[in-house]
Amino acid sequence: MEKFSIGGIRIPQDNGLFFIAGPCLIEGRDMAMEVAAELSGFARQTGVPVIFKGSFRKANRSSKESFTGIGDTAALEILAEVRERYGMPVLTDVHNVQDVQLASGYVDVLQIPAFLCRQTELLVAAGESGLAVNIKKGQFMAPEDMSLAAAKVADSGNERIMLTERGTSFGYHNLVVDFRGVPRMARSGYSVVYDATHSLQLPSAGNGVSSGEREFLRPLARAAVAAGVDGIFAEVHPQPSRAHSDAATQIPLGEFAGFARELQQLKTCVQSL
Repeated sequence: MEKFSIGGIRIPQDNGLFFIAGPCLIEGRDMAMEVAAELSGFARQTGVPVIFKGSFRKANRSSKESFTGIGDTAALEILAEVRERYGMPVLTDVHNVQDVQLASGYVDVLQIPAFLCRQTELLVAAGESGLAVNIKKGQFMAPEDMSLAAAKVADSGNERIMLTERGTSFGYHNLVVDFRGVPRMARSGYSVVYDATHSLQLPSAGNGVSSGEREFLRPLARAAVAAGVDGIFAEVHPQPSRAHSDAATQIPLGEFAGFARELQQLKTCVQSL
């Protein structure tokens, strides 16, 4: 398994999980700082490492009318402030080569969205940035084929790579998680993360927005930990029902600590077997 650091966080951890958590989209400074304060407090109290995530822009929306962001530079400056103020590494999505060039100066991790995981120029540019790269597995991709996506990044000389399972298309407006994909992706030699919230989506099933089934959050996340993931990705929001994106699947901020502690305990049990 390739090991590397993001800030002071070792990927993978020798013992336990790491978390990638934060709002789906940077909607404004106050909300981002509220989430960051809660997550950084949890990390300090428990010793469980957290990478803060937030999209500076949402390029993939169900409807043209959907909110896409507060402005690229404004959102990226908020991410940089989170990193400086709370001492957490930060992650954001990139959608094209220009995004890589723009975002690289503000964040620690570039994330390749699932629908773009085969885009060669984007993967190469992300690798050449020298930053850590998290590649979401496409809903249409076989897990073993993700090693080909990783190779496009690694060919730049950058092997600071994570692969994230986020569900597979199962007919229209539905996803299913095949947990055989966790060990299959791990054979690539890169850390595997489970996206606990996007895996709950019902894509475009909400009359122009993505719906979801948040009630399955814990059982699926537990299954992922039992299957051997190194990290958990989860979107959190102070008031998910009022979120400008992924309102049906984001975790209420106040519930994140309990959710993360439970999974950390389970990971300890799994590692003791």
